[in-house]
Amino acid sequence: MTGIKILSTGSCVPSRVMTNDDLAQIVETSDEWIQKRTGMSERHYVGEGEDMTYLSEMAAREAIERSGIDKSDIGVIIVSTVSGEYYSPSTACLLQSRLGLVHDLVALDVSAGCSGFIFGLETIRALMLARNAKAGLIVGAEVLSKKLDMTDRTTCVLFGDGAAAAVVALDERPYFSEIGVDGDEEMINIKVSDGHIHMDGQGTYKFAVKTVPEVIEKVVEKAGLTYDDIDHYVLHQANLRIIESIAKKVNQPMEKFVVNIEKYGNTSAASVGLALDEAYKTNRIKEGDRTLLCAFGAGRTWGTVII
Repeated sequence: MTGIKILSTGSCVPSRVMTNDDLAQIVETSDEWIQKRTGMSERHYVGEGEDMTYLSEMAAREAIERSGIDKSDIGVIIVSTVSGEYYSPSTACLLQSRLGLVHDLVALDVSAGCSGFIFGLETIRALMLARNAKAGLIVGAEVLSKKLDMTDRTTCVLFGDGAAAAVVALDERPYFSEIGVDGDEEMINIKVSDGHIHMDGQGTYKFAVKTVPEVIEKVVEKAGLTYDDIDHYVLHQANLRIIESIAKKVNQPMEKFVVNIEKYGNTSAASVGLALDEAYKTNRIKEGDRTLLCAFGAGRTWGTVII
C-alpha cells in the first residue's frame, strides 16, 4: 500500500501558561489533585492577538520552512480541529490564503475530536493519491480554552491550546493503518447550546484502555510486526495514567512512549502532532525509525498508523 512519509514538522503554542496552581485560584482543585489524576502540570491558553488560525499558520510556516520543499508543491491542506473561529469557511481555506499557496489545491477541515491527526493523515494520503500531489500539509490545531466551563473542575483542568503541522509526501515504504468510529454522542461532546466541553471521564478512561491496545494489536499484525519492532509509540496525550496502562498492556517500556502531557495538557487534535514534533526536534525520532501513532476521541473515534 502506498504510504506517506513525514518530511518535517512544526508547532506553535500560545505564550500564556496556565499552571495547576493558577487553576486552583479559579476552581476548587490543587496541583497535587491534578497531577495525581492526569500527569498534567501546565497548559497553554491563547492571549491577545492569538487565535486558532494564527496558531495553525505559525505551525505550518515552520513545517514548510523546515521541509525544504517549494510551497507550490503543496496540493492538499488538511486541518483537523473542533474549534475553528468559523463554521465556514474552513481553517484550511484560510491557511491557503495566509500561506500564499497555489489556488488549484484541495483544502478542508476534518472533525474527529482527539483522533483528528490520525483521521487527517488518512484523508491527506487518499487525496494526495487521487490528485498525484507532490506534497501535502496537515495541521492539528485547537483552542479549547474557549470551550471550557471554568466552574467544572472535571474538564477545565484537562485541556489546552496549541497547533502542530507536518509536511508529508507519498512514499513507497510500507504504511499500515486501523481506523474506526462507534458513533457515540455522550462520552465527549461540545454542545451547540452552550459551547462547553462535556465529558464522562470514567467512560473515556475505560474506552481508551480497552480500545487502544486492541487497535494497536490489529495494526501491528497487519504490518507483520511485533510490538518490539516499533521504535516509538506516539499516543494522544489525554492522561498519563491511560498511556501507562496501554504501555503495560502491550508489554512495552514507557521509554518507548513519547510523553509531553505535563507541559500541554490535552490539546485534542493537536496532541499527537505536538508530541511528534517534540520528538523530532529533540532528535528522539530519527530518519527510518518505525513509529506508531495512535489516538482516540469524541464520537468514539479511534485510529492508529505505522509510519
